[in-house]
Amino acid sequence: MMLLAAPAINIDNAFLSGILGLIAFTLVMTVGVMYATWYERKIVARMQYRLGPTRTGPFGLLQPIADTFKLLTKEDLRPATADFIAFEAAVFAIFIPALMVFVAVPFTADWYISAIPMSLLYILAVSGLSFIGFLLAGWGSDNKYALLGGMRAAAQLISYEIPMILALVAVVMVTSTLDVYQMILYQDTVPLIVWQPLAFGIFLIASVAEVERPPFDIPTGESEVAGGVFIEYSGIRWSMFQLSSYVNMYAFALLGAFVFLGGWEWPFGTDIGWGYQLLLTMVKMSFFIFFYLLIRATVPRLRVDQLMSYAWKVLIPLSLYQIVTNGFVIVYDLPDVAFLLFSGLGVAALVYSAAFIVKRGEPRRPLTMVPVRATAKAAPPAPAVAADVVVEGAAT
Repeated sequence: MMLLAAPAINIDNAFLSGILGLIAFTLVMTVGVMYATWYERKIVARMQYRLGPTRTGPFGLLQPIADTFKLLTKEDLRPATADFIAFEAAVFAIFIPALMVFVAVPFTADWYISAIPMSLLYILAVSGLSFIGFLLAGWGSDNKYALLGGMRAAAQLISYEIPMILALVAVVMVTSTLDVYQMILYQDTVPLIVWQPLAFGIFLIASVAEVERPPFDIPTGESEVAGGVFIEYSGIRWSMFQLSSYVNMYAFALLGAFVFLGGWEWPFGTDIGWGYQLLLTMVKMSFFIFFYLLIRATVPRLRVDQLMSYAWKVLIPLSLYQIVTNGFVIVYDLPDVAFLLFSGLGVAALVYSAAFIVKRGEPRRPLTMVPVRATAKAAPPAPAVAADVVVEGAAT
């Protein structure tokens, strides 16, 4: 991986070094995403008692290459009534911010593209730009399903970005820094997931919604919006949307590994060397990715009302609770175990509230007709009809 270490960058060539590092990382990430699709299909197939890719190459390892050639050579279509600028710009409005996130990601103590003092703020700001691309794709496609999918995507991304940011604000209160690098160094002995399990749970759930993975894939749900914002895209444009989805998944997995699991610092990362640090980062990131794949294969898709209620009625109030309790502990200088105590109570409330909201969102059962019991008094007999009387409509 041809990333550039910060000590080798000076003010004269920082921009050029960042561009070269980002290009190199883009090439590496493209190949990584190709085989991430193979890994996902294999894991989901095993969970659902299937085989997954097996025919193309040994263990199906050549299947991602075959899929890539298929998408590159597939006919690239654009609706005749689509808005040219919005339709074309939507791909880059989603693809570029997904890759810009990695500019401030420290893979090890010495391997990163650029050192940004407020890297957490930069990552959140850049990742929040993707909803513009979804709106452009939905509006520019001139398709009602694409428009509905774009509106759903924008509402979902904005709604779940709020509790995720608030959960990270709670972590910032504990570490007193907005630099992801310094957050990793703060966790040299105990990872922050121990002191902030509620913030970790909120971040984990909100990150799934931010990358629109099942069960939060409502903007692209084929059962309702027939593919959503991507319905009119094909070929290379469609593949870029999929690439952006996987890159975003990697970005949030890395952010969660750095902020809550100690990144390459815990345990023994700094003392052993960059090789162990890189391995530790990849292993912790894999935990998040495996969780994303697990819930895709096991949890059904939510409805729109359940999706929005879960964000506004559960995650946002609990994230505010985490901030208030953290402030209480910091102001009154309580021991660190108080963080765990208050946050643990919030985790219990998170589990209970989630079940309550999902149950509350179920549609009510329709009214059923209750048969009336026959009374003891017999009904009067029907009038007799002569045999030669023809009843109209009897033939039908």
